[in-house]
Amino acid sequence: MKEPKRILFVSQQIYPFLDTETPIRLRNRQLPEYFQAKGFETRTFMPKFGEINERRNQLHEVIRLSGINLIISDSDHPLLIKVASIQSARIQIYFIDNDVYFHRRKGLTDTAGLEYKDNDERCIFFARGVLETIKKLRWTPDIIYCSGWMSALVPLYVKKAYHDTPFFSGTKVVLSLDDEEYTTPFGSKFVDKLLIDGMLQSDVRSIAGLPVGYEDLMRLAIDNSDAVVLDSPSVNTRVCNYLHNSGKLTLPYKEEDNKEELLAFCNQLSSEE
Repeated sequence: MKEPKRILFVSQQIYPFLDTETPIRLRNRQLPEYFQAKGFETRTFMPKFGEINERRNQLHEVIRLSGINLIISDSDHPLLIKVASIQSARIQIYFIDNDVYFHRRKGLTDTAGLEYKDNDERCIFFARGVLETIKKLRWTPDIIYCSGWMSALVPLYVKKAYHDTPFFSGTKVVLSLDDEEYTTPFGSKFVDKLLIDGMLQSDVRSIAGLPVGYEDLMRLAIDNSDAVVLDSPSVNTRVCNYLHNSGKLTLPYKEEDNKEELLAFCNQLSSEE
């Protein structure tokens, strides 16, 4: 019997764990359920922002997956993995947590609405945390679906840091673009922070030594993705132009429900050699 395809959803935000229901948050909750119903094995990850109520959402730590230390800026940062279920959807959500980066912070901005100064390191920690956890689970995905700019480093790490390892060698990466951007550029030392074994300076030449704005980060993500999905009618115009010129396989935005088209899109992508 043929084994089911596997799809890993890496999402910046999912409803109902973040209270306000938005189209993107709702879609990120619905897609794993839909793909699972269509015969895929799924795993879903999101950051464990401090505003997520652990008691109400019944989060609990997965001890066997926690305990890895990720080094960022020469400092060790313990990785904590928590999990919760959406009973109505019959899916589990894994949460990437850390006392400094996530547990004591709300979302992407503080109570005054200002973006956290270490959002660059939070972005790095989230992407690396997801991939290290998947490796520890020994669960190789056929497709990784990345939603939200906080997941934008996943394509880079998969294609560059792990490019010569069997674990992700056959994995295709799909980048979902929406209209939510960050406005404060990451600092000029961002490249120094994100580099890990297996990567070269040439892999990040486009952002080296410069402040890294949203458009810079998404161009890098597009370069390292196999395909792109437009999930908003108002995606950044310059990013869209870059995507068009890149020639990447693209699923255009559709106002009505397009889960069926996305399923066919992913099946096509995972069938390509």
